[in-house]
Amino acid sequence: MTLPFAATLPSEPLADPAPPRMQRSEGAARIAFKFERSGTRLAELYQQGAAKVRLPLVEAGEPPQAVLINSSGGLTGGDRMSTEATLGENCHAIVTTQACEKIYRASAGSAGIVTRLIVGENARLDWLPQETILFDGARLTRRLDAELAPGATLLLVEATIFGRSARGEAVRSGLFTDRWRIRRENRLVFADDLRFDWSDPELVRRPAVLAGAAAMATILFMVEEPARHLPALREVIGANGGVSAWNGRLIARIVAPTGAALRQTLIPALSVLRDGAGLPKFWRI
Repeated sequence: MTLPFAATLPSEPLADPAPPRMQRSEGAARIAFKFERSGTRLAELYQQGAAKVRLPLVEAGEPPQAVLINSSGGLTGGDRMSTEATLGENCHAIVTTQACEKIYRASAGSAGIVTRLIVGENARLDWLPQETILFDGARLTRRLDAELAPGATLLLVEATIFGRSARGEAVRSGLFTDRWRIRRENRLVFADDLRFDWSDPELVRRPAVLAGAAAMATILFMVEEPARHLPALREVIGANGGVSAWNGRLIARIVAPTGAALRQTLIPALSVLRDGAGLPKFWRI
């Protein structure tokens, strides 16, 4: 017996449905400060998507702080975050983060972080985000561009932890690129590119790379007469890295076996460059 609906069956097998598009996290934040008679004040605040900005109360006489928050809890392949901070002339402000940024294993593509800093004449910006933690299989492309006016000062740090060693984690695969471009009066004065590609399993063990260390930080201080900080900074860093100063630039590299050990050197090093001032309270929570 022939079923009445048999003739309606397709002669060719149905094609597999397209794979579902994975949800991605995106965020953008923009903050600007201006100087008034009473000091540095907020001029503009914009936040979109997963990027949030909070302005905690600070003690009288201290510069304002902007705290960046990624409400998605971390980034993975295809996620995008961007931040822009602008300081008008004579301003002094600090930008930090609520917590460490986590970069998780990527199933496809890379996470992207873009930062743009604009520091006006005789202004000072302390860019002090907490560490970025890379998980095994993470892929991150990060770029930072800064524009400095005459007399502007920029203290910049980026610290990276390659796996949470306290939990037995390590990075065995993935990709991390970090690109910095600093300009003063539209002239390129500092450029730095880092690339870690774990297709080479011996990468971080190489003496010229990390020599087996699992955490690192780069500090850049664009300031007049940077050499005056060298003796104190070299004493703090010791054998955990190196520091050089020339032509209005100071750069320090720090390595450590763990993230906790990195902080033991990084926090006092930043305090030296902040004339003894401590770091924002979020670093201590």
